[in-house]
Amino acid sequence: MTAQTDTLLDRLGRWLAGRLQQESSGYQPYTPSDPEILRRTLQPGDILLVEGNQHISAAIKYLTQSTWSHSCLYVGDALPEPEDGSERPRLIEVNLGEGCVAVPLSKYRTYNTRICRARGLTPDDRQKVVDFMIARLGLKYDLKNIVDMLRYFMPTPPVPVRWRRRLLAFGSGDPTRAICSSMIAEAYGGIRYPILPEITLAPGRASAQSTYMRREILHIRHHSLYTPRDFDLSPYFQIVKPTLEYGFDYKTVVWGDSKPEEMKSAGVDDADRQDTVEDSKHKA
Repeated sequence: MTAQTDTLLDRLGRWLAGRLQQESSGYQPYTPSDPEILRRTLQPGDILLVEGNQHISAAIKYLTQSTWSHSCLYVGDALPEPEDGSERPRLIEVNLGEGCVAVPLSKYRTYNTRICRARGLTPDDRQKVVDFMIARLGLKYDLKNIVDMLRYFMPTPPVPVRWRRRLLAFGSGDPTRAICSSMIAEAYGGIRYPILPEITLAPGRASAQSTYMRREILHIRHHSLYTPRDFDLSPYFQIVKPTLEYGFDYKTVVWGDSKPEEMKSAGVDDADRQDTVEDSKHKA
C-alpha cells in the first residue's frame, strides 16, 4: 500500500482544528462536576451535556442559543480498563481534531454539565445505543473541509435566528458533526426513540404555535441537525441532577454567614468552620 501524502490542505486543516480546540481564559464553572458522583448517577445511554470553553464552543453556543456546546454518551463499564492503569473511559464523544474517541469522566471535572436520560428505555434498546457509539470509535473526519471550519472562527456571526441551525449543517457535514449531538441523535434514531416531537395541529388550535416554530421542529427530523440543546429541551429526556439523587436536605447547607451553633448542628467541625469563614472573607 502507498502511504497517504500529507498535503498542505491536510496541515492547514489540522492547524485550524487545533486553534478551534484551544480553551478560552477566564472560564469559571458554577458547579464543577465530581467524576465519582457522576459515575454513581449516570446510566449507560445517558447523555452528558457540557458547557465548553473552547473557541468552537462560543460559536456553537451562539448559533444554538444555548448554554451547552458539547454532548457525550455514557457507556458505563462497556470499555476495557486501560493497560497503563489510568482511569477507565466511560464517555464516547466526537472532537473536531480527534474524531470519535472514548474519554474518562474526569475530563469534565472543571466544567458545568447536565445529565439527560431517555425515559422508559428498555435494556435491549439501551444496549443498542451503547453498541452504536462503540462501533464508531476511531472514526475520523476529513479536515480538508476548510470552509466548514472557518464558520466557527466567528463567535457571533450576523445571521438571523431562523438560519443559525442551518449554518451548523452548511457544507460537507464533517466538521459539523464535531458537536457529537448528531451522532447521538443517530443512535437514538436507530431505536426509534423521539427527541423532539412532531407537531400536529388540532382543529381550532393552529394559533397555539408559530408558523416558524412548526417549520423549525419539522425541519430537524434528520439527525445531522440536532444540537446539544435539543436533548435538554426534549420532553422525552429527563434532567437528572446528582445532588438530588441521593437525598438533599436544605437544612444541612452551610452558608458563609452561618452562626457557630448552626454550623455545629449541620455537622461541621471547628477546622471546617474556620475554612468556611476564611473562604467567605476571601470572596468578600
